[in-house]
Amino acid sequence: MAQRKRIAVFASGSGSNFEAVATAAAGDADSPYEVALLVCDKPGARAIERAERLGVPVLAVRPKQYDSREAYEADVVRELRERGIDFVVLAGYMRLITATLLDAFPNRILNIHPSLLPAFPGLHAVEQALAYGAKVAGVTVHYVDGGMDSGAIIAQEAIPVRSDDTPETLFPRVQAIEHRLYPAVVRAFAENRIRLDGRRVTIEGGLRFD
Repeated sequence: MAQRKRIAVFASGSGSNFEAVATAAAGDADSPYEVALLVCDKPGARAIERAERLGVPVLAVRPKQYDSREAYEADVVRELRERGIDFVVLAGYMRLITATLLDAFPNRILNIHPSLLPAFPGLHAVEQALAYGAKVAGVTVHYVDGGMDSGAIIAQEAIPVRSDDTPETLFPRVQAIEHRLYPAVVRAFAENRIRLDGRRVTIEGGLRFD
């Protein structure tokens, strides 16, 4: 078996997608990746509790202690290199990424977003979709670039919006897709089966949900 890719997951909140990605690897002896680090910019976030329960090392940092976003990311990059991180997975990480991190991991940073991008980028995507009257909602996994949820799209999955949906009823259905789709994309990425050509992305062999 090939050596597992070491990934770092960045999270700012509850960490449910972090846990989905981490447990998918921990429960699979043949997983091509392992979650080697959680990076959290909110030291009180629930994601840290999840990481401690799963035995994943945590790097908790306070960006406000740095003079700039670049200085903060430079410190994080040093930690990632010291820990032999192969690629980065953003999971509810509520900060825009600068060139400091992007250049350190070119085309090796993934993100998940609770809408069918390019519709409804940014915060409160589910609420945005409902306010707009969208008939479908969904999830997008994409590469990270310097914009807000603007990187090349890797995978998407849609679900219908019901006439009586509220954020409280729709978000759990969106989140259920996230928890299934993200580990599958991370696995494909770790297996070097994802190809990027401009903005076109192909997945050799497709996604596997076993």
